Amino acid sequence: MSKNTFNPNFLEFLICPKSGGKLEYNKKKNILVTKDGKHSYEIENGIPKLVLD
Repeated sequence: MSKNTFNPNFLEFLICPKSGGKLEYNKKKNILVTKDGKHSYEIENGIPKLVLD
C-alpha cells in the first residue's frame, strides 16, 4: 500500500461528522461516502477530509 493511499481498515473507526453514520470507501473516485449516499468526503494524500462546511 502506498503512503498516499487511504487504508480502508480505518473505516471501522470513522463516522460521518454530519449524520453520524458509517462511511464506505469508493476507491475509483477516492472518496468516502455515507451508506445512503447523501454525504461524501474527499481523500487527500491518504487522509480523509472530514470537515464540516
